[in-house]
This record gives sequence, structure tokens and C-alpha cells, in this order.
Amino acid sequence: MTDDLALLAAWRRGDGDAGELLISRHVEAVHRFFANKVRQGCDDLVQNTFLACVESVDDFAGRASFRSYLFAIARNILFRYYRDGRRDFDPLTSSVASLVDVAASPAERLAAAEQERALLRALRTLPLELQTLVELAYWEGLSDREVSEVLEVPAGTIKSRLRRARALLDEELTRSASSPALLESAQRTLASWAAHIRAATGIAGGHGRR
Repeated sequence: MTDDLALLAAWRRGDGDAGELLISRHVEAVHRFFANKVRQGCDDLVQNTFLACVESVDDFAGRASFRSYLFAIARNILFRYYRDGRRDFDPLTSSVASLVDVAASPAERLAAAEQERALLRALRTLPLELQTLVELAYWEGLSDREVSEVLEVPAGTIKSRLRRARALLDEELTRSASSPALLESAQRTLASWAAHIRAATGIAGGHGRR
């Protein structure tokens, strides 16, 4: 299989088919990125991400992986979406649950099992930057270095941030679980439940590292 950088090089030389293949390779992951963070407009945000990618493709220096570059664009699109009309938005403190109504997200509507829905709801109570961190690390299997490139933070801080996110998730699940059995089920390892969520949503791709 042709790797991303080879496809990107061909795209820059004018090979439109290479560009289409490169985009199609990552479109499901970008959709997944937005699916548990917005209530509506997910498809528009995906489209805006790839439009921004096309417009800036010549600026990509290749020092990072293409997917971390793409997720960095998606993150900026997401923050712009929430900043519009909200002076109080701060990705370090604002959670999806605090920004929008409590209706089920697209990802939650597709998740069949009760514990999967509970985990998706708990994720939305994290500060948006921590939610993004967890989903990139466990849903998409990005390395610490790739996650740090997306979030623009030192790679050495990723593991401590993940520990903080896990602690907050456990706290929220303990608070909101409707039964001890649900709590025990929902507190499985992130690698395990991320795999279940990908299967439940019918989306392939991404490899949990933990």
C-alpha cells in the first residue's frame, strides 16, 4: 500500500487521484473525531477540514505524520466552531456537555451497548482538550509524539494528561452510573472499550495502543 507521504508527493505534482485516495483514507477518522464533540453539523465540519487541508497542502513540511497534520486542522476547525459567538470558550476548561444541550451525540446514537453510551457521555464532560487527547490516543492509536503535534504540547506531557483524563472519567462514571454493574462494565480499559465503540459505530480503523 502506498504510504501517505508518497500519495501527498504525487498530489503535489498534480495527481488528483492520489489526493482523492489520501483523503478517502482518512475521512472516516476525521468524521469520528467530530462525532462525539458536536450535536449537529458534523458533516460540514468534516468537509471544512478537508477543504482547509487542500488549501494548505503545500505548507505541509512533512516533519509530522500526515494524519497528525490533518487532526491538527480538525482541532482548529472544532475550536473555531465553538468560539463563534462564545467569548467564554476555553478548550482547557470547557467541555462539550457545558457548551451544548444534553441530547445524544451522533456517536452515542450509534453505540448500542449501555456501557458504551455511558462512556461517550462521560467523555463529553471532560475539558475538550482532554477529550480530544483521549480519543486521539485510544480511538485513533496516535503515538504520544503525534498527539503532541496535534495538541501543540510537549510529548513528555501526554502520559500525565492521559492519567488526569482517566481519573476524571472514572470520577464521572462513578457519579453517573445507574448501577454498580454498569460502573464495573464501563470502567474496562480504554483499549478494550475503544475497540467496542469502533465496532458499534461501524467504523473501521484506529488501533488502541493501551
